[in-house]
Amino acid sequence: MEPHGFQTGTVVYSKTTLANGMRVITESMAEVRSATIGIWADVGSAAEAPERRGISHVVEHMLFKGTRQRTARQIAETMDGVGGNLNAFTDKETTCYYAKVIDRHIPLAIDVLSDMFLHSLFDPAELAKEQKVVLEEIKMYDDSPDELIHDLFVSAMWAGSNLGDPTIGTAASVAAIEREQIREHMRRYYAPNAVVVTAAGNVEHEAFADLVERAFAEFTGASPAIRPESPRATPVTFVKQKDIEQAHLVIGAQGMSVRDDRRYALAVLDTILGGGMSSRLFQEVREKRGLAYSVYSYQASYRAAGLFGAYAATSPQNVQACIDVVAREFARIRDESVGEDELSNAKEHIKGNLTLSLESTSSRMMRLGRNEFALGRDVSPEEVEQRVDAITSTDVQAIAREVLGEGDIGLCVLGPVDESAVDRRPFAA
Repeated sequence: MEPHGFQTGTVVYSKTTLANGMRVITESMAEVRSATIGIWADVGSAAEAPERRGISHVVEHMLFKGTRQRTARQIAETMDGVGGNLNAFTDKETTCYYAKVIDRHIPLAIDVLSDMFLHSLFDPAELAKEQKVVLEEIKMYDDSPDELIHDLFVSAMWAGSNLGDPTIGTAASVAAIEREQIREHMRRYYAPNAVVVTAAGNVEHEAFADLVERAFAEFTGASPAIRPESPRATPVTFVKQKDIEQAHLVIGAQGMSVRDDRRYALAVLDTILGGGMSSRLFQEVREKRGLAYSVYSYQASYRAAGLFGAYAATSPQNVQACIDVVAREFARIRDESVGEDELSNAKEHIKGNLTLSLESTSSRMMRLGRNEFALGRDVSPEEVEQRVDAITSTDVQAIAREVLGEGDIGLCVLGPVDESAVDRRPFAA
């Protein structure tokens, strides 16, 4: 294995491809005493057949349920016993298992993570219990309208696509998953060429890569490349009635993929519209009119597709007022040039948030994995700042006209609201 790397300030980026095809990427931060280690698989719910929706997430759960060497309790006790944090997540395009530990416990973290990754038993009794756990997790999301609304928005805008379906799956699809299907899923997608190990913190790259190479010495095989989905958004109006106190709404449109350079202009637009307390939506919806406590905009970006949305939670009688305000702000940023002061403040907001996030070894570890899978390279903070600084008011208006065209806007409402009470004419072409 031949590492390559470069240094930025006190952070050293290094990448090695092991003999079996696994990639090991680190950012060494000598000033901290901790490290966060992640083992990534290049698969998420967007690669699943509809009838097996949620299997990537079930696999993630099952890797914590016992190996040849450790029971589920011993896995937990091993990490708790050194003050470490062990966790995982599944999204639409990746799955990640990670641990945060004091630097001297890095070998232990690698041992536990690799044991889970390579030697999980998938005991049928444990699978049956964990399916019940996931079903409770689905119910939890259904009882959390501020989270459910975003899944409903994605499903409505990208109807019929794998990206549009919820990562967690459905009660029916999760309950139907069998042990052999889990093993088949791992054989197909958990292979060295589709696995990346990332670490950030007080870690020495070559010693870390040696640990990983020894832990995965018997890991072989190859996984077929997954072609990223690129669904086009359908500007629909979707209203789901639910007996809750507030109505939750998302208004948005097709956004930018993580591979589209225009995402930097969209990030500035996002910040101006709903990225903080001084943003236009916060000021217009909350401060001036008192229509909502929570209001913001956001991007959901994937390798070949993206969505842009604005969210608010309000009383049922105020839904249309919120829609009208958002429509006006979409039109204003589309039709009027952004002032230099507002543009400058948005850029500094983005750069400040980035810098603050980089003080976390966990955030850095996540950036390494996401950038490797999405772009195949490191994107340094300096590069991000340069790209953001280069955005002009003309760029912002151009991306607003492309993304927020009147006929391109979708609307999703969840709460005690009848569809007949929602007027989408403010977004009519």
